[in-house]
Amino acid sequence: MAEDDYGTFVDWNLMGDLAKSSGPTKVDCKELKEFKQMARQGYWAKNHKLRAQVYQQLIKSIPCRTVTPDADVYRDIVGEAAAKKPSSHIPLPEFVDANPVPRYCLKADAVASAHRIINCVAGQFPDISHCPSLPALTSLLLHFSKDEAQCFEHVSRILACNEPGKRLLDQTFLAYESSCMTFGDLANKYCTAAHKLIVATAQDVMEVYADWQRWVLGDLPFGHMVRVLDVYLVEGYKVLYRVAIALLKFYRKHKMGGQGGQNQQQLDSGKIRSDIQAFVKGIGSTVTPEKLLEKSFSIRLINRKEITLLQLTNEKSLQQKGITVKQKRRNVQLALNPDTFSSEIVSAKEMHDIWSWIPERFALCQPELLFTTSTHGCSLNRFYSHCEGHEPTLLLIRTTDGDVCGAFLSSDWEERKHGGNKMSYFGTGECFVFRLKPEMERYEWVVIRHPELASAIRPKSQEDPAAAEGPNPDESLQQPDKPPGDLSPFLAAHHFNLNSKNTSMFMAGNFDSIIVGGGGDSNALYIDAELNHGHTGRCTTFDNPPLCKESFQISLLEAWGFQDAMAQ
Repeated sequence: MAEDDYGTFVDWNLMGDLAKSSGPTKVDCKELKEFKQMARQGYWAKNHKLRAQVYQQLIKSIPCRTVTPDADVYRDIVGEAAAKKPSSHIPLPEFVDANPVPRYCLKADAVASAHRIINCVAGQFPDISHCPSLPALTSLLLHFSKDEAQCFEHVSRILACNEPGKRLLDQTFLAYESSCMTFGDLANKYCTAAHKLIVATAQDVMEVYADWQRWVLGDLPFGHMVRVLDVYLVEGYKVLYRVAIALLKFYRKHKMGGQGGQNQQQLDSGKIRSDIQAFVKGIGSTVTPEKLLEKSFSIRLINRKEITLLQLTNEKSLQQKGITVKQKRRNVQLALNPDTFSSEIVSAKEMHDIWSWIPERFALCQPELLFTTSTHGCSLNRFYSHCEGHEPTLLLIRTTDGDVCGAFLSSDWEERKHGGNKMSYFGTGECFVFRLKPEMERYEWVVIRHPELASAIRPKSQEDPAAAEGPNPDESLQQPDKPPGDLSPFLAAHHFNLNSKNTSMFMAGNFDSIIVGGGGDSNALYIDAELNHGHTGRCTTFDNPPLCKESFQISLLEAWGFQDAMAQ
């Protein structure tokens, strides 16, 4: 039995037919084309030891960085601890995004070995910031490793791959998020019927597609997953897309069979995600591993070049919108001095709450009052003169009805002058609007909730529909230019039942008004030149409801800056 060689961590009672080694015992092959054909045909699929040896050969052939940690590095780092029983209580690095190590067919205590390997990887690859598939891949490779050190080396080589145009595992949030958008593109083009089913049944399509990698690396049964791994180690990342699209096709067939083709009610996205996960985990009852691969490779025209182009296009689009890292907050506390903090609109506790929403790089700054109507008067010119030169700023408004709302504005108000005499939108996707009273709620840029909108194209000079009420704030506004080339070729926002027009209209101002949030029939906030009257309504940039009474009188307005505490 292969247990003596490559089964140290395997619970053979869980392996089923895979525990019975049969078929060829060696592979005489060095050409990639031959390996590709043999992998798809399952040449080594019935011999555990041969599969382990082939994996070792394939991984050793991966072109890697000059300095890539190997088994000896692992032994040096872990040292005597390798002889001790590892603890599964060792927490996994934050970059795995809370994804656990799937056991598959490992011995119960082998999961702890995977924990130790992943933590050692984290120390050797400090540039990894987001890699949710690493626990599943580590667990899979552990089934075919002689010891922890060998598994560590295999994982390291996969992560250190530097072959031009080839990728094996996403290691940043930007890469991962763009892969989810790319999967949406591919599903729309190559899996149209299943994609329409998801659009019809899920409230947030991209929330469902955010799980696409986990369907393959995590949810698939072990017997199916190792057949995918056979091909993945030969052909690379595109295999994951192919298999995930095939799973979506099978899921659609399963749903239409169960529902008799009837129209389905739209559900919470979380329920759809759970339903797909349950289907994939139980796919063995209806779809064999070979049938899954057959379906995966029956999709014509999808190739690495197309996937790479889509991925790069989506990454570029996200970068232009400022979405490069996951907004996962640490517990940052605002060191607010109650003796020096003074606001007539919010309490110290409410300012603490607002601070928990702002981008993390500003969280340690102190609030600095720049402008208040109670001191500086109700003048838009004075508002500009006190706020210019400060970036970002926080706008707070209390209405005569006692409601409190506001906005976090990422850019300097001086940028309004770049549009000349025309009122132009500026700002970034970090802007958001909020209300504190009567209830507390924040409304972020809609693209954060629907990243697929970042790759929707807009003509260079597109006018926003006129507002139905008040001074028609968007009528003459210039829209920010969107450079060509950031279009995801197969993705249009209407496939997701979303309006992509005017979703980047953050802030604008001129001599007679300021605007926060545009698009649609209204603005999130419109404030007149006297700073005493305003309007609020739903806008497409933030997809917010009115922040208070739609037409309101301003009792008090404050603008706050961010003072670097370290610079004091």
